[in-house]
Amino acid sequence: MVNFKTYSKSYKNKKMMLNKPENMAIFTDVHEPIIERSTWERIQEKRGKTRKRKTKDGVKNMFSGLLVCADCNANLGYHFNQGNPNIKYFNCTGYNTRRGECPTTHYIRVDFLEQVLLQEINRLTHFAVQHEAEFAKLVMGHSQQADTVQRERKQKELYAMTARDRELDRLFSRIYEDNINGKIDDDRFGRLSSQYTAEQGELSENIKALSAELDKQTNKAMTTDMFISTVQKYTRPKELTERMLNELIERIEVHHIEKVDGVKTQRITIHYNCVGEIHMPDTFFLPKISMQTRRGVSVSYSPQQAV
Repeated sequence: MVNFKTYSKSYKNKKMMLNKPENMAIFTDVHEPIIERSTWERIQEKRGKTRKRKTKDGVKNMFSGLLVCADCNANLGYHFNQGNPNIKYFNCTGYNTRRGECPTTHYIRVDFLEQVLLQEINRLTHFAVQHEAEFAKLVMGHSQQADTVQRERKQKELYAMTARDRELDRLFSRIYEDNINGKIDDDRFGRLSSQYTAEQGELSENIKALSAELDKQTNKAMTTDMFISTVQKYTRPKELTERMLNELIERIEVHHIEKVDGVKTQRITIHYNCVGEIHMPDTFFLPKISMQTRRGVSVSYSPQQAV
């Protein structure tokens, strides 16, 4: 709730002026939220990073924006087979639209992916319900590890930016002195000055944004508990939904199909929101998935063992 958004210069002047943000009074958590703040922020972050384009028939798939190539990190594009529209699949946009950027297709079918994800979420919820304390310990370890890695990376970026910002200050002082002493002319000084000013302005915005991200990450203390409660909300799901995917999964890395001992094998890596990749103990394996994708070709799926 925001108060004092406008003001008047005096009681005689009835014209209302827009107040500066620092002069406003902002009160948070006044009303009960419609959804949790963490859910809102996750969705806004995903909406800002990905655009879920519809196909020509107006259909968009729930996996759009979640699948990324394990090799080039490009998003996977949604397609359907021209000869058989019932066959829907994803493949790497780096290979499909930007030839040469990614050497392989990273092809994966939607129907098989749906069963795999449903199986994995069932394993996750089964583990969370049957062994709550062990699951919480496992999730907390992954959350802290992922959080530490991200924080260290962002701290390095921030250090490099601030170092460059200080260097630009020194460079500007140097060219100013050189201009005063006649070592460089006014035109060259003007060009360099404009260049350094523009770069420093961009750096200032990036430093501010990265500092805000670090502050937000430091204050994020409830992520583990929120993820656990979200997992428990989807106990034994019967079907996969878009909301379920958005609340539980950050991204899915799709690897290219490889031939191992004469058998074609493909790995997918699921990164869950707030905690990253989770390897569950061997005791929580459910039956393998097996299905016919087309005549004479069958595929199967088995979870990776814990390491």
